[in-house]
Amino acid sequence: MDLKFTDAKPTDEERDAIDDFLGPPESGWDGGERTKADLRWARGGHEARDRRDLLLPALHAINDRVGWISEGALDYVCRRLTVPPAEGYGVATFYAMFSVRPRPARVLHVCTDLACAAAGSAALTSGLEDRLGPAGQARDGVVWQASPCLGLCERAPAALVIQAGETGPSPAPSGNRGAAPDPGSVRAGIQPVRRLRTGDPGAEPPPRGASRISIATGSGGAGETPAAGGHAMAVVGPATAEAVVAAARAPHAAPPEPAASQAVPQAGDPALVLLRRIGVVDPSSLDDYRAHGGYSALRRAFALGPAGVIREVLDAGLVGRGGAAFPTGRKWDATARQPERTHYLVCNADESEPGTFKDRVLMEGDPYALVEAMTIAGYAVGAHRGFLYLRGEYPRALHRLEHAIGQARARGLLGPDVLGQGYAFDIEIRRGAGAYICGEETAIFNSIEGRRGEPRSKPPFPVEKGLFDKPTAVNNVETLVNVLPILEHGAAAYAATGTGNSTGTKLFCVSGSVRAPGIYELPFGATLRELLDLAGGAPQGRTLRAVLLGGAAGGFVRPDELDIPLTFEGTREAGATLGSGVILALDETVELPRILLRIAEFFRDESCGQCVPCRVGTVRQEEALHRIADRTGDAAAADIALLREVGRAMRDASICGLGQTAWNAVESAIDRLGAYK
Repeated sequence: MDLKFTDAKPTDEERDAIDDFLGPPESGWDGGERTKADLRWARGGHEARDRRDLLLPALHAINDRVGWISEGALDYVCRRLTVPPAEGYGVATFYAMFSVRPRPARVLHVCTDLACAAAGSAALTSGLEDRLGPAGQARDGVVWQASPCLGLCERAPAALVIQAGETGPSPAPSGNRGAAPDPGSVRAGIQPVRRLRTGDPGAEPPPRGASRISIATGSGGAGETPAAGGHAMAVVGPATAEAVVAAARAPHAAPPEPAASQAVPQAGDPALVLLRRIGVVDPSSLDDYRAHGGYSALRRAFALGPAGVIREVLDAGLVGRGGAAFPTGRKWDATARQPERTHYLVCNADESEPGTFKDRVLMEGDPYALVEAMTIAGYAVGAHRGFLYLRGEYPRALHRLEHAIGQARARGLLGPDVLGQGYAFDIEIRRGAGAYICGEETAIFNSIEGRRGEPRSKPPFPVEKGLFDKPTAVNNVETLVNVLPILEHGAAAYAATGTGNSTGTKLFCVSGSVRAPGIYELPFGATLRELLDLAGGAPQGRTLRAVLLGGAAGGFVRPDELDIPLTFEGTREAGATLGSGVILALDETVELPRILLRIAEFFRDESCGQCVPCRVGTVRQEEALHRIADRTGDAAAADIALLREVGRAMRDASICGLGQTAWNAVESAIDRLGAYK
């Protein structure tokens, strides 16, 4: 593909997909027909730069409609957005869900990551090779490929089918009246964004051309009735080769996905805090949500004022639930104090850590809670616009959140005057496209801004210069939802649960060799043994061999270490990590060297390549593990020494957490489990 503007032309279908999203071109400078007026003045400058953030959604529009991004389509979208084609190509090739090479309209993603590998994904992929041919080879209008974790670990092994095609009507606009959007108006879609960036809190947020996608995963809920044709996404899990092939050939006819509550074995327990509404409240009903206490926290937030909300969050001791455990109140306070007029809030819903699926369950089972929590956070930090960066592999969460945001906007709970309090706030969903590194907070900024999702060097920190170089608070879904019980019951009551340094409750993603995998909510301080007992322990006839805490970036513990307290400080003292709450149990049937090799392959694939220690180190780590996969003792000693040297280099010199933690699990397996002895 040429990395400059060429004579390549988009097909009519590709042009329609782009124009449906961006609106028709206004001049010859942005892809329209040249006229004499175009020879008198150029278009660009600030207006062109303000459109750059539409690049990722525009690529989604092409990929959703056609299934891949041709040279002509990329050239056209780059002309429309005044983006250099080389940069557009760099973005299009950064994400695993996009392809710049021809492929069928139906693509099958089969998870081969940790939980699915432990549950038999190798047998699943072998069955697919027999029925659909080798991975990457099209047959019968379908192509399948191995995929990193799809966030469906409680139903492992799992697969996701994506069928490209024309989409249905667009969802409700980002305005405040619930009127039908006008995706044909570029000015309506662009200029309000620019006004908001210059600090106008009353500017009406823009209607976007996001498309309604038909999904075959529903168990009720708005917008989930599969259509007979067009774009569709179907989830299959637990998956067999026969079921996956059937779904790949007819995504619209795939069996419905179980309700979100099926992933919560404790559903209905009155002692739950964060999960109390899942399985109890209709996730599509705003009235049902409000009948069960919804929006009482936002009303208290308005009574306290922004500083009062931050003080409550500080007093509650809430820390981030994504793994870093940074105090949330300090982050909000630092953002709110910045003198810049425009502030932003970003919700990190791109949970891509293998074994993690808690945020998906929250978004699918209680979407209004996240909308309310984001509104409170925006109010506290002085933001009038929130971006929800959502994993591209979460179709049902996308629909539930689109519906919830539309309903909240129509009822005055989002928009220019939230609850009649004179506070303007709205939320825009941005879909990721398959990049683990975009879970890093500064990589999210680059992705939203239409650039490669590579982390930024710090300082400056996001609270000073974040999204669009404005002060930005970034929190993940679980962290934000914790704000609701803090405001509903008070900081003191919240802090009374858990331990001194780890307050409240924590969601744990339990998968692997347990009888009842799923999301569990326990107060901080419960032990790993108590959690595994709650999940039913190992299946009959199986013996627990090891537990991976924190996902691929975490570490292993032995069966004799199950009394570790599940707190940030407790796991740290035990030489492990709590991370995002991944608990992957492995029994004696799982080949540990193959699991370690899969972890190394994962980090090699997901490294953005920006810094040398990570780019080279993840490759060297994988190569060494390949060499010693079937060797032990003295034969492996030299490569183990090499692994330690490479691991230290990555930990000390990598720009972001991916490289800094890529060696953790392998190191713990060697030192704690005696791997390769």
